[in-house]
Amino acid sequence: MAATGVAEGDLTDGEWEYRPVQLPGDVSRMTAAVRLAIQAEFGGWELSRVRLYPGGVRKVWLRRRRSNRMLPELSV
Repeated sequence: MAATGVAEGDLTDGEWEYRPVQLPGDVSRMTAAVRLAIQAEFGGWELSRVRLYPGGVRKVWLRRRRSNRMLPELSV
């Protein structure tokens, strides 16, 4: 992880940072919602976009405002 708190794979756009997360098809909708809610509560992330692919795979983009203070890492 870089010193700025931006992990490899994160993207930044102006005042927002984005984190792509891929959830396998065997993860239920309820489990996915709980995982994302935990990240929102403790990591400062919010849902930006969700794409559902054949086979049930979900690609989720989370975003949060860029900040100089260190926020907890995403763990899905």
